[in-house]
Amino acid sequence: MRLENKIAIVTGGGSGFGEGIVRKFAAEGAKVLIADRNLEGARRVAESIGEQVQAFEADVASQGGFESIVDATKSAFGGVHILVNNAGVGHLPQPLESVEEDVFDRVAAVNMKAIYFGAKAIVPLFKAQTYGAILNVASTGGVSPRPNLTWYNASKGWAITATRGMAVELAPFGIRVNAINPVAGDTPLLKTFMGEDTPDIRAKFLSTIPIGRFSTPEDMGNAACFLCSDEASMVTGVAMEVDGGRCI
Repeated sequence: MRLENKIAIVTGGGSGFGEGIVRKFAAEGAKVLIADRNLEGARRVAESIGEQVQAFEADVASQGGFESIVDATKSAFGGVHILVNNAGVGHLPQPLESVEEDVFDRVAAVNMKAIYFGAKAIVPLFKAQTYGAILNVASTGGVSPRPNLTWYNASKGWAITATRGMAVELAPFGIRVNAINPVAGDTPLLKTFMGEDTPDIRAKFLSTIPIGRFSTPEDMGNAACFLCSDEASMVTGVAMEVDGGRCI
């Protein structure tokens, strides 16, 4: 029960890594609001766990959307202690100059600007209570970029730098900010990264991961739980690679 009496927001918690984080947080005693554009997926996860998890439909890529998320969490559970910025999008592998502007804008809005909107919505509350934990889900692509995913890689590199900047600025207010860097996982985003899902392409991806398997939602849940728990009270500004050795 490492998160007992804690209240968390997990964006994009209706599938993939976000679902793994929600399930781990709930198992460790937290109350969780899943904020997701896919309300059906969010409800599926929430209903499979119980009343301590609530689903809420919102677009994190707008200030109003994030403010509504914080308001809904306070209304449902009475406060907020943890924000997990998990929602993310990618783009199909392609030469960097061929990525259309609307695709770039969507990657920037969800992977970068949502962190900014989340900070604007949650930091005043965390400052007032002199306590809070923010976790940004970045990527190994922000540390060791793969070719033909340049703008996705860049957005995750931005997330890592933002994490460190936020950590330094917010530490005096009792707010910790960390990130996790997953390697490719068998989630809905995998096909986007690979372009197509074939045994040969999967084998190529796996060959770059020394542990020899894709990451799982459970892996991300375990790492996120530690970084957001009071066990990590001295840990801030870390971008933890949960990658089976890929970035070594």
